[in-house]
Formats: sequence, C-alpha cells, structure tokens
Amino acid sequence: MDSAKSDAPLREAVAAAVGWLTGTAANRTETPVGKRGAKLRLKSWVGAIRGEYRAATKEWDSFCPVWHTGQAVKALVAASETLGRPEWLERAVFHAEFLLANQIADGPDAGMLLGFEDHPGKDYVNTSAVLESLDGLFELSRATGDERFADAAVRALRWVKRTAWLPERGLFDDLYDIHQRCFVHGIQAAQGRPLLDDAVFLTGWQLTGDAGFREVALRTAEMLVRDEFPAGNWLNYGPCSRDEGVLHPRHAYWWGNPMLEVYEATGEERFRELFLRSACWYLRALRLDGGLFRDTSPAFNTTSFGHAASGSASAAVMLLRAWRASGEREFLEGARRALRFCLSMQFTRAGDPALNGAILEKVLPPDGSDASPYHVRDLGTIFFLQAAALWLRLSLPFKL
Repeated sequence: MDSAKSDAPLREAVAAAVGWLTGTAANRTETPVGKRGAKLRLKSWVGAIRGEYRAATKEWDSFCPVWHTGQAVKALVAASETLGRPEWLERAVFHAEFLLANQIADGPDAGMLLGFEDHPGKDYVNTSAVLESLDGLFELSRATGDERFADAAVRALRWVKRTAWLPERGLFDDLYDIHQRCFVHGIQAAQGRPLLDDAVFLTGWQLTGDAGFREVALRTAEMLVRDEFPAGNWLNYGPCSRDEGVLHPRHAYWWGNPMLEVYEATGEERFRELFLRSACWYLRALRLDGGLFRDTSPAFNTTSFGHAASGSASAAVMLLRAWRASGEREFLEGARRALRFCLSMQFTRAGDPALNGAILEKVLPPDGSDASPYHVRDLGTIFFLQAAALWLRLSLPFKL
C-alpha cells in the first residue's frame, strides 16, 4: 500500500487536533481560565492552552497552563515540520510568548517560570512544571532560529539548578513558595525527586557547553538507576502513590524516555537498558485496544474507569524510539496499537463544537446521574500530536 494513502487518516487526525489545540483551546484574552485558573496568579493569560473541559457542564478550567502550553509548543513544532505546515509554527510562537510573559525577568528568582500546578491559590511553583515547559522552547528556537526561546529555557534551567537542585542527594526540591522564597516540605509528592524530564539539562549543556548542566542530568540519572522499582518505573516517587500502590501513566515517560539521551551522552549501556525496561513497562501496561489507565499497579491491575489517552500517546513515543533503538518489532506493534487507541478517542462529529478535533483523555466513573462522563484534557491532544508526528516522520505505513 502507498504510504501516503495509508497515512492519510493519521494526517487528517493531526490537522484536526492542531485545529482544536490552537483554535478551541487557545486562550486569547487576559481572563483566567476557569475557577481553578482564577487562583493561579499568572502575569499573563494570553496564549495559554485551556486545559480541562467537562462535557457534562460545558465548562473550561486550568490545571498547569505553563507546562501544558510548553508541551503544546513542542507538539506544534513537530507537527509543523512533519506535515510541512509553516502556519502551525507561527501558532507555536504565539503560545510560546505566553511562557516568556510568565518568566521572572530579574531579581533573585530571575529565570523562574510561574509553573503553578498542584496548590491553586498558594503561589507554589512546581520545579517539575518548570522543566516540562522547556523542551518546546528549545525546539521552537531550533525551528525558527529565534534565540529568545532557547535563552529563556536556559535561564529557567539556571534558576532550577541554583534554587531547587540538591547536589548532595541527586534530587530536586519541587514546591517553591514564591513569596517566602523557600521550598514547602511535608507534602509527599513535592519532596526530593529525581527530575530528568525531557532531558532538558542535557539540551542546555549541548547548547551552552555548561558542564554543570551535564553533571545535574547524569547525577539525576544515577539516582533513577538506584531507585528503579518496579522494573522501568518509580513507584516510590510522586506523582505515583506508594501508599495506594498505583503508578502514574506518564511517569515512566518522564524519567525513562530521557535515559536514551543519557546513553547517547555517556555511551553507558545501562542507561539504554533502563530506557528499554521503561518501554517494556508500557508494553505491559497497554490494554488490548491500546488504552492505558491513570491508575496501574505494579502487577498491571487497573481501575475500571479513568483511562488516560495521554498515557497511550506517551507510550507510543517511547515504543517507537525503543523500536528504532532495538529493532524489536513488538515495540512497533505496541506503538501502532497505542496510536489507534488515540485515534478512536478523537471527536470528529460531536454535537458540542468545543470537542471536535480533541482527543478524549478520560471517561469519569459514574456519579449516579446520566451526565456525560467525558473529560477532555489538553494533554491527550498534545501528546497524541507528538506521537503521530514521530510516526509520520519515520514514514511508517499506518492502518486503522
């Protein structure tokens, strides 16, 4: 079969998803998005991605617009370059300006991005949210030649390194009170975590030659090797729940996926092996139809509701990279299955115009009413775009 013809449904789905992300979900005013968003004291809301939409109430809200928008920028760059759509790159610039507008310009916290996430109204910045915002800026700078975006990302890395990095432990503090200028302790998910997200410290090192960035990345990777449990994942760190015995659907992606970059930077096979174990975790966590649940136990038991399409899409990215790294066809078939699931979750003829083009993130458990259980998160669409762009970039035939 001609690959262009077999890829057509996937390309159409990408175009529809970009349309939803940069149209329906794009915030174009300074009005905060939703009740939760009103408690996030951002400097600007223009260009933010509206992150949460409940079909039952037709209401929008926000979770962490900074890192979600950063990942959206990354997705738009990939989609633009893969499908040859330069206008999507212009939209990526519009959304990246939101990140720059929410970066502290000077003073002791210069470089910090306002990555408010878990505690609306408390003005706590999550270190992880800052780091997860940056790869989109690096990619956009590369694609456009505009150094402002890479410079902003490097400044954010410097803030994280001097403020949140705990070199004696190889971990990061992760909940920063911007008024008291100190980290909040006593909250399990915020305590010392080995944040390797998107290998951004290695990217910073490659761009600047700052050996300190490389040292942070490698020391973090060492902690992840030490603390791996179960195989390919990290139950003992938030946002996984050690007490409940459940793993977060994107946890192995954030910390396992960058191990391939660590391997490339060091040549040490043990990092590549850990990357492949994380990919194998996704192979086992995927359901028969390619779905993945938000709560998955180390024994791969799951809840009955609350699937996470963003987890399936993250799995597709990792499995495609694992296939390229190993040649094992099982990884390729797993990636195909995960992408098919994401496609089956896309709204193509919804009566509610706010849904069309979006990837449904999850189905909520019954609440006793007959209200729609559909809950859309921007992350389902964002990570689908990243996964689909990678598949298309590899020129692989795709069959629904």
